[in-house]
Amino acid sequence: MIIVVGSINLDLIANVDRLPAPGETVRGSGFATAPGGKGANQALAAARAGAKVRMVGAVGKDNFATEALALLRDGKIDLSGVGETFASTGTALIMVADDGENVIAVVPGANDSVVTGDLSKAFMKKGDVVLLQQEIPLQTVDAALDAARAAGAVTVLNTAPFRAEAAAFLGKADYVVANETEFDLYGEALSSRSPDGSGVEHHSGRYGRRRRHVLRLFRRRAVIGPAARPGARPCCSRWFARLPEARRPAGDPTSEGRRGGAPKHASQVRAI
Repeated sequence: MIIVVGSINLDLIANVDRLPAPGETVRGSGFATAPGGKGANQALAAARAGAKVRMVGAVGKDNFATEALALLRDGKIDLSGVGETFASTGTALIMVADDGENVIAVVPGANDSVVTGDLSKAFMKKGDVVLLQQEIPLQTVDAALDAARAAGAVTVLNTAPFRAEAAAFLGKADYVVANETEFDLYGEALSSRSPDGSGVEHHSGRYGRRRRHVLRLFRRRAVIGPAARPGARPCCSRWFARLPEARRPAGDPTSEGRRGGAPKHASQVRAI
C-alpha cells in the first residue's frame, strides 16, 4: 500500500495575454479549474501507475471539495483518511500569460488542519510506502516520518515547497526528492550546523563541501530532480540520481500548473 499524507487543492487558472503590472487590471481570455495539491498529485500518479493508494488529508465543507477530490475518487483511491474542516478547501490561484509566464498564490485552507492525530487514519504497517511533501504543517510531516519508521514503512519526502524549518527532520526520511534549487537552499539552511548535528557553526564557504554536508544528513539516499533554475551545478554524482524532466500532456494536474508545466491556455487544463 502507498499512503500519501499531504495536501489537496483546487487550482483556479486564468489565461491572460500578459501578466498585469502591480495595481493593473487586465482582461482574461479563459478560465478553468483543476484538482491539485502536491499530496493529491502524488496519490493520483501512484494510482495511475497501478498502486493501491490511501490518502490522508483534509478539505473544506464547500463546493470546491467535490471537484478537488474528483480525480482521486475516479482513481479508486481510498479517501477514508480525508477529513472535512470548517476552513476552506485549499486553493491555488494561477494566472498564466500567453508566453507561459505565470504567477501563483496558494491558500492552504484546510491543508493547515492536517494534524498529527490524523496519522491514525493512515494505518501504516511494515512494507508500506509513505509519501510526504511540505504543503501541510511541518509538525505533521515530522510525526509521519516517526510513525512510519515505528511501523516499518518506507518514507519518501518531497521537499517542496522549500521551508527552512524542515531541515531539522530531513535526515529521518528514507528517500528525499528535491530539485537542485531546493537542495542548495537546504544546504544554506544547514550550513550553520556541524556534520554531526551538534549545532556548532560550520563556515566552510565551499559549495561542494556544503552539498556533501547535506548529503550526509540525507543519509546518502537523496534523489535529485531536474534543476529548477539555470546554472544549478551538479555535485557528488555517485551519491544521487539525476532525474530527466517528465514530459506531461498539457493540463496534466500532476504538473502542478507551475513554471514549465503550466498549460499555455486555461482551456487545456481539461485535456486529459
